[in-house]
Amino acid sequence: MTDFKQLFGNFQQIKVGVIGDLMLDTYLWGHVERISPEAPVPVVAVERREFRIGGAGNVALNLASLGARVSVLSLIGKDMDGTMLTGLLKEKGIETGRLLASDDRITTNKARVMGRNQQMLRLDSETIRDLGAAEEDAMLAEVQRYIETERPQIMIFEDYNKGVLTQRVIREAVALCRHSDVITAVDPKRKNFFAYEGVTIFKPNLKEVREGLNLLVEEVRLPVLRQMHEQLAARLKHDISFITLSEKGVFVQKGPAATHIPSHIRNIADVSGAGDTVIAVASLVYAATHDVRLMAEVANIAGGLVCEEVGTAAIGKTRLLEECERLVR
Repeated sequence: MTDFKQLFGNFQQIKVGVIGDLMLDTYLWGHVERISPEAPVPVVAVERREFRIGGAGNVALNLASLGARVSVLSLIGKDMDGTMLTGLLKEKGIETGRLLASDDRITTNKARVMGRNQQMLRLDSETIRDLGAAEEDAMLAEVQRYIETERPQIMIFEDYNKGVLTQRVIREAVALCRHSDVITAVDPKRKNFFAYEGVTIFKPNLKEVREGLNLLVEEVRLPVLRQMHEQLAARLKHDISFITLSEKGVFVQKGPAATHIPSHIRNIADVSGAGDTVIAVASLVYAATHDVRLMAEVANIAGGLVCEEVGTAAIGKTRLLEECERLVR
């Protein structure tokens, strides 16, 4: 039986780099009492503003909340949003010394207007073009310096198609990690779905797998999921497929060993950010144990827990520990 207190204590010894698209999440909370006389839209009386760490930063936040030693590697804008985001990361104990800032890009900011605990509108400010050659050079130099100086156990690639993870950055950063025996975990998006050759853990959701492999199949059964893994492995030559299945749980396969783990019943409030939590928890558990099934069990529980919160939220270490001791046998 797993000693979860010891396992969670071991997280403090793990160094993790998170590379990818950082975002600032802005929430405008208010109430609606009337329709605008200017147009048939609700008027939201804003009562408070809240700023949260989003995108790849939310993965870093989840890792830090579990006690890991986390560094973020990304490129943001030289703007107020970038300053705000950097400050929030530092407040959470996340190392930001490897962040690059550019005059030619703006920091991604997703502003959500919230009324009656529901999202009414989202405003996105962002630059989504790929990094230029000089920016790629600078990013890869930071990756190399980080690996050589910090000797991390894990590098997590968090791709939101905002341009930081170009095919060249992906290919060369993965090669640097493999050369130094650093575990690589990937949360992919459609654009560079098959660029992550040779990674350790490939964690798409079911929709992304269907789109990436051009599959029309709707059923979620173990034989079908095994076939998905085989098709992915033929293209990626990776070690582990870890596919999230929404309300149906998760699927994991390494070599011939495959497992479908059902989800646990939860009061779902918001699924945003659940994938960030899943890859953060899965990466830590795998780095600490190299136990694929345990990785999937704990990450599955963590993903369900954060869905009980509105908006992106980091997993609570104490609550996750309690749930693991209760549910994992």
